[in-house]
Amino acid sequence: MLRLRLSELELPLVHPFKIARSEESVARTVLYRVDWGDIEGLGESSPTPRYIESIATIRDWYAANPLRSEIPYRLETLLEGIPPAARCGLDIALHDLIGKDIGKPLYELLGLDPERTPVTSFTVGIADRELTLQKVAEIGDHPAMKVKLGLGSLEEQIDVISLVRSKYGGTVRIDANEGWTPESAVKILKELERYDIEFCEQPIPAGAPEKLRYIKERVRIPIVTDEDSKDASDLPALYRCVDGINVKLVKCGGMRAALAMIHTARAMGLRIMLGCMIESAILSTAAAHLSPLVDWADLDGPFLTARDPFAGITYQNGKLILPDGPGLGVRELAPVA
Repeated sequence: MLRLRLSELELPLVHPFKIARSEESVARTVLYRVDWGDIEGLGESSPTPRYIESIATIRDWYAANPLRSEIPYRLETLLEGIPPAARCGLDIALHDLIGKDIGKPLYELLGLDPERTPVTSFTVGIADRELTLQKVAEIGDHPAMKVKLGLGSLEEQIDVISLVRSKYGGTVRIDANEGWTPESAVKILKELERYDIEFCEQPIPAGAPEKLRYIKERVRIPIVTDEDSKDASDLPALYRCVDGINVKLVKCGGMRAALAMIHTARAMGLRIMLGCMIESAILSTAAAHLSPLVDWADLDGPFLTARDPFAGITYQNGKLILPDGPGLGVRELAPVA
């Protein structure tokens, strides 16, 4: 018999995390435990109001919709029709359980080489000059950084990147979180070209691929979507409008949906980043098992939390190191209800 248990995870952050549309100092996610005989599969979801899901909507979904199969291998039956964030945690827990049942890590079940994981960036949220410098100093020689922009005047945002570049020589990516117009995006990105920016993520509000094309045709910094690329069905509209996409398990609905996005993007000639919300090692490790398939990673959730009750992926000079235990390979460090 399959049994699902849900609880809330509270994850205090090292620093308040601010982006163009929100700020938080404590992240709250949903912990999934799926029991099958004496095996427990772990999963997690980090829902966001941006995609009209929450901890409450996840609880309500499962209260009204019992699991559709007693067999964890019936993934299509078990996952069909569930909203993305609610599906994400169940998808991950089932994959973890199946890996534990077989006794193999997920990357082995997927036929992937753990040596081919990319380097992850470390995200710096919007902050004043003093806190920005403190965050850059804490990053040290980590090889890649993603800087959040999208608030303040054009001059203030350029000054943030100038400040970062005065102290940091590694790879810099930027993310406006839908904070610009097409015209302001072109203007600021032209100014930022001199700072050797690897790419710009989601410069304008989602829903206007032709406006992304307008930006792409006028700047040299590659354009990557996030909010415009929720799942595989969003990608055809982005053809020739952008250079790459950001895949997040929570917004697309878990590992199976992420694989569909990755293969669709490759067929379209797009580059791919694996991203995350603010989350524990469960969700970040699940994404990391897919990382040998992508170009870039932004799986820094464990960097941003002050206390994580789980351990999974580790980092070696920024490179993702996958655990070799069965399933996710995640270990519980502190008891969680």
